[in-house]
Amino acid sequence: MKFKNRLDAGKQLADRLDVTDAENTVVLALPRGGIPLGIEIAERHRLPFDIILSKKIGHPTHSEYAIGALSEHGDPILDETSATLLDPEWLTTELKRIRNEMARRQRTYSKALTKQPLKGKTVILVDDGIATGMTMKAAIKAVEAQEAEKIIVAVPVIPKDTYHELEKLVDEVSVVEVPDMFRGAVGAYYMSFPQVEDEEVMDMLRSFHDPSE
Repeated sequence: MKFKNRLDAGKQLADRLDVTDAENTVVLALPRGGIPLGIEIAERHRLPFDIILSKKIGHPTHSEYAIGALSEHGDPILDETSATLLDPEWLTTELKRIRNEMARRQRTYSKALTKQPLKGKTVILVDDGIATGMTMKAAIKAVEAQEAEKIIVAVPVIPKDTYHELEKLVDEVSVVEVPDMFRGAVGAYYMSFPQVEDEEVMDMLRSFHDPSE
């Protein structure tokens, strides 16, 4: 199965989600790819919308390979095997770079967003797909630290092993497809999967009207 684009994936996810307590539910999207899907879900179910920053820590020689992740609210999570082989000085420098980039994005995106309190809420965490699950795990950790009552992960596609890992960490994992043989990259499940730029994010955030208000 292939999704036409992120909007199509968001519509299919929104169809699958059963929101029973809209007054106490918040949609949190992982930038940048998760934002189109998160907005679609928030608008469909009349929910407040916000973002949560969580970035992959790429391998020093193969940056596309995730060895960990860092969220805006927590300590990094690292693959235990990879972590033992990393140069501590490189890791310190890389974490500083990622934190600086997240701070920049936070300053930019906050101009068009109202920060949503999460304590006691049901939080729907949305991304455009999951491969290793590192960035989502970091986001889950950050949401837990803010005392959310319930956490739902909503993604269009996820490998079977990662799906079962996340099932143990959250209350619900809502997906469209869990392939037996994952194709190696989330983009392989989309007909159109361009990178989402900051300018596009800002346009989407400005055009979003909180339907819960």
